[in-house]
Amino acid sequence: MFSKILIANRGEIARRIIRTCKRMGVRTVAVYSEADKHAPFVREADDAALIGPAAASDSYLRGDRIVAVAVEHGARAIHPGYGFLSENVEFARACETAGLTFIGPTPEAISAMALKGAAKALMTQAGVPVTPGYHGDDQSPDKLLSEAERIGWPVLIKAVAGGGGKGMRRVDRAKDFADALTSAQREGQNAFSDPKVLIEKYIEVPRHIEIQVFGDKHGQVVHLFERDCSLQRRHQKVIEEAPAPNLPETLRAAMGQAAVRAAQAIGYHGAGTVEFIVDVGNGIENAPFYFMEMNTRLQVEHPVTEEITGLDLVEWQLRVASGQPLPKAQDDLAIHGHAIEARLYAEDPQNDFLPATGRLTQLEFPAWARVESAVEQGDEVSVFYDPMIAKLVVHGRDRTHALARMREVLVETRLRGLATNLGFLRRVVSDPEFAAAHIDTGFIARHIDRLTQPWPDAAPPAHAVATDPGSPWNDTTGWWVNLPPRPHLHLAVRDADEAGIAPGEVHAPMPGKVIDVFVAAGDTVDKGQKLLILGAMKIEHTLKAARPGTVKAVHVRTDDQVGDKALLVEIE
Repeated sequence: MFSKILIANRGEIARRIIRTCKRMGVRTVAVYSEADKHAPFVREADDAALIGPAAASDSYLRGDRIVAVAVEHGARAIHPGYGFLSENVEFARACETAGLTFIGPTPEAISAMALKGAAKALMTQAGVPVTPGYHGDDQSPDKLLSEAERIGWPVLIKAVAGGGGKGMRRVDRAKDFADALTSAQREGQNAFSDPKVLIEKYIEVPRHIEIQVFGDKHGQVVHLFERDCSLQRRHQKVIEEAPAPNLPETLRAAMGQAAVRAAQAIGYHGAGTVEFIVDVGNGIENAPFYFMEMNTRLQVEHPVTEEITGLDLVEWQLRVASGQPLPKAQDDLAIHGHAIEARLYAEDPQNDFLPATGRLTQLEFPAWARVESAVEQGDEVSVFYDPMIAKLVVHGRDRTHALARMREVLVETRLRGLATNLGFLRRVVSDPEFAAAHIDTGFIARHIDRLTQPWPDAAPPAHAVATDPGSPWNDTTGWWVNLPPRPHLHLAVRDADEAGIAPGEVHAPMPGKVIDVFVAAGDTVDKGQKLLILGAMKIEHTLKAARPGTVKAVHVRTDDQVGDKALLVEIE
């Protein structure tokens, strides 16, 4: 076993790895950016080293600096966590070159699954079913459009090197294809330095079910059952659970065996996840399933697998990386109860889920719950990294029990200081359709209106104002509580400075970077016309004209960093 490892990551996954290492007697080295110098994971590691400015490109993505720190501090291995460099082939090779063990699969295995088109061809050879589509090298817009028409609408454009919903666009008709393709290619280039895409048939009623696999360096591969990740918004997972509700045993066994074949096909060792799309348009009993991708790393949602198996997957990673055989064989593994994970984000459900920044003036979780968090009360959520505040995880004897415990956790959680999706999560787990497991990846979009209603016990912000002119809240002359009540009182929550925004002004809904600008002063624009694209926290947000007119001024250029509420465009 390693005496010391370096953790090439930040936030909650760094804390998660540190916790297991402490229990196993393995010393840890954290690396951190200037923005994270006061972060909990930096304090909790045995050693820590500054590697650069706040931007990930200058810190957590600088593999050369990270390897140098590992060597300098005498680490024997590097754990990449997830995201950042966790699936970077060159980083895995750099670790090997420096005499360090990369706690993950071989560079060859990562490479085999890195490009979705090549991975699907490999899976076909291994007898793993794949979604009908186009995975070719010809990336000309005309060829891609013709392939989309051959496949049949709707289709899904996916960045071949993508993951986490980035570089992915659904297209329902030919006239929308060009814009969606450009956007997906740009996201693929920005996030993965690769603009290539593939085209797949869009499954209308899919469930997203993934299989946790584990292999060792002695040729053994097992699966640790499935996770259902169908509760998604913009292809980003919101709630995950294990096992998948209502999944027939025959389908569970078939998917598990297919996932093992996928891992064996590339000589896989370490933790990996094989993601499948299950077409439940005609029900779950005989639903076909298709290989989507393989994530060659630990997943964000791995805690639900740990909860139903009683295993520590980080410990398994360390043992396998050090050359030990898998601790258990397939026949030794079993499902115990049900687990659910909810992702608590700094985002505003009342404003199209745009990321939020600010200081957490209150952050309290029930002591009995499993909480994986990157931050503590008083910490700042910045624009530089993913806006996830915490993962809340519960385990119950069955799904009904686990759901009841998740509702309790969410109601007992106290959070103030910035907009979050806490009320939204409470709505989701209290929804009767979700409780009945009537779920697929379109669940949130279908029920978005009722799921984004404010939670009734939420305290209104200080700038809540009455929209009813006859409301007593607008009466400054004083009034008696025992006067005849009005039958209805309508409240609206508005930004404190909303009244100061002039008609025709377009302001930034969040701090971020200007990705592209489509208009110039003097241009005539129609209502709904694209003005610019603003990116922040891995999300692209297209700003459109709220009314027709002439562009009076454009106050930003491509690549500019702008603050929240910054004036971007004026239309007259």
